[in-house]
Amino acid sequence: MITVSKTDARRLLLGAQGLLDDPARASSAPSALLKLIERMGFVQIDTINVIERAHHLILASRIDSYDRASLDALLHPKRAKLFEHWTHDASLIPTKWWPHWRARFDRYRAMGWHRKKMGTDGDKIVADVLARIRRDGPLMSRHFEHVGERDANAQVGAWWGWKPQKVALDYLWRIGELYVVGRENFQKIYDIAERVVPQLHAQRTPSDVEHIEWACRSALQRLGIATAPEVANFWRAIKLAPARKWLSDAVTRGEVIKVALEGDDKSAARQRYALPDLKRRIAKLPDPPARTRLLCPFDPVVRDRARALRLFDFHYRFEAFVPKANRRHGYYVMPILEGDRLIGRLDPKLHRDRGELEIRFVDFEPGVKVDRKRRASVDKAVQRLADFVDAKTIRWPRLMRKSEAMSS
Repeated sequence: MITVSKTDARRLLLGAQGLLDDPARASSAPSALLKLIERMGFVQIDTINVIERAHHLILASRIDSYDRASLDALLHPKRAKLFEHWTHDASLIPTKWWPHWRARFDRYRAMGWHRKKMGTDGDKIVADVLARIRRDGPLMSRHFEHVGERDANAQVGAWWGWKPQKVALDYLWRIGELYVVGRENFQKIYDIAERVVPQLHAQRTPSDVEHIEWACRSALQRLGIATAPEVANFWRAIKLAPARKWLSDAVTRGEVIKVALEGDDKSAARQRYALPDLKRRIAKLPDPPARTRLLCPFDPVVRDRARALRLFDFHYRFEAFVPKANRRHGYYVMPILEGDRLIGRLDPKLHRDRGELEIRFVDFEPGVKVDRKRRASVDKAVQRLADFVDAKTIRWPRLMRKSEAMSS
């Protein structure tokens, strides 16, 4: 069994996720951007906009010249190279994998949850909404007027305040009948999926065997080394049991190898796997660029908090939904990546009304020496963020833990 050092495991993940490339040389052309997203697997979307939307921050950390218009071009229905749906969360996914989402569409369809949210008229409302978009073209929730009282049989809860037509739109999107062709003020614009990607609707649905193999193999390619739960959770496309079985069978066939991670306790629960070209991939890894970057809280490198702790010795929690008095680091804390190490974190806030990027908190990891060179490198990373969000000034905190005050 091969034992992989934490350094190599980190670099495998960073390389697969586009963070060993030189961002100064990376292209923002739509074709290059699509290749990057295919390499990563997907890019998460999130509603929080305290700095910029998550998908833009994730891509900008990999491409200095990142242009939001290039992503819009990939999403435009004339190209439709990306589609919006669920992985572990809402994400932008290469459209070529649309057939592998049919299993997820079918699961949502079988749940019938829309009836609980809309009451006894749910099926009629869904049919009417679909017919309206088929007739009138792309529409948003606001184009549907809710007439009448809320059905007494409708479920009250997290969806309270959603008119029935909005629930219907979301349901039709989840089951693959509707396709998000754009957003206006971050509100979805829906069209008929078959009208946007007719060639994909004509493709056959992958068999269960093909789907499981795709989900497992493609996850391993993007994680480097992984446990069975990490493989299953990458796309959230399959359950843990089929992931375990596929990995076990693939080891027998010689298509996957078992791997130990430096410092593991060797328990069966921590059994790790990799593709058989692991040594070649490690040998081909480039040295990390001499660059400090700020990572979005939803970056794939840190979204699995346990893996971030294991590979980077970096304990990270997203505290936006933690009461302010109970937060340790801040609302929208961005990890600081230096080479292949997470060396600290900072909490930024963009004041759009005055064009100011405020850094409310900075902290460095134990043992990280904060010398002039490192301060300057963090300064540059913050300046790049400020430039990206059109901030004219940067305001730093007066006192910073484990460091001297920095100036912009």
